[in-house]
Amino acid sequence: MPRLGVLGSLVWDVIHGRDSGAPPVEEWGGIAYSLAGLDAALAPGWEIVPLIKVGQDLRDEAAAFFRTLTRLAPRARCVEVPSLNNRVVLHYETAGRRCERMSGGVPGWTWTELGPMVRDLDAIYLNFISGFELSLGATQALRRGFGGPIYADLHSLFLGMQHDGIRVLRPLTEAADWFGCFDVVQMNEDEMHQLGAEPLEAAAEALQAGVRLLLVTTGPRGTIYVAAQGFDGWGERGEKGEKGEKGGTVRTALIPATAVEVLDPTGCGDVFGATCCARLLAGDGVEASVREGNRLAARNAVFRGASGLAAFLRGELVSA
Repeated sequence: MPRLGVLGSLVWDVIHGRDSGAPPVEEWGGIAYSLAGLDAALAPGWEIVPLIKVGQDLRDEAAAFFRTLTRLAPRARCVEVPSLNNRVVLHYETAGRRCERMSGGVPGWTWTELGPMVRDLDAIYLNFISGFELSLGATQALRRGFGGPIYADLHSLFLGMQHDGIRVLRPLTEAADWFGCFDVVQMNEDEMHQLGAEPLEAAAEALQAGVRLLLVTTGPRGTIYVAAQGFDGWGERGEKGEKGEKGGTVRTALIPATAVEVLDPTGCGDVFGATCCARLLAGDGVEASVREGNRLAARNAVFRGASGLAAFLRGELVSA
């Protein structure tokens, strides 16, 4: 049975301004949205292996959330660490703009810890929720030590942290070295601009470093993809061999978003990426995978929170 390792951070969110006039909402966020998307979108037979650390203060709540998922490998669980779990306070200014303040002290992974855990995996989905999950050195060791496909949402690698915990956009240093660690890279439009180059130049740098597919989410406009020559997805078990004919030219297109009236924008990028990764692993082509990612991201936007989200994405629940 093929196994997908999921690496990221569970975050306890306190959300202000999502619903006008309503009190703040507290709930799971971060990699919880990705797990829900994968639980809904993975092809039959695939199972999820969490590579996730959780603070001892929220271990019971994390275990309860994991019990709501249906695609976990047997006996799968988070790794408890003796520190406070990561927490984020979100203040929405608009549906697409928010201010984040992070606290907590869940440490990142070292290659010594991670190496034995990835030996029997077929693919890895990596989402930089805190930005501290892996150092560049540990990520490079992961790339050298793991031969399967790696999908990476670079999100919080573009976020610095002020002394008060406020996250601020910043350029990604050593971007080419980071790009060289991944087969598929996802970022949003604001993050793309932090690369300090024209978009086409940034895309060319990513492909030159070894990225086979670059995905840039643009909110209500949809998702731009740039695919390397010959790349149109992975095999049905995540084989690194590429589908489609070799040669040809680099392909790029904007895949429009599914239009919805947004109820809750939190986690849309995470659900998009998880779904796109799942469909690429199912053997779907790039455009089909991106369209399904857009579709489930739109479903996420009309559902509040991550609890029960996987069932809603599968069509088993109606929106609350």
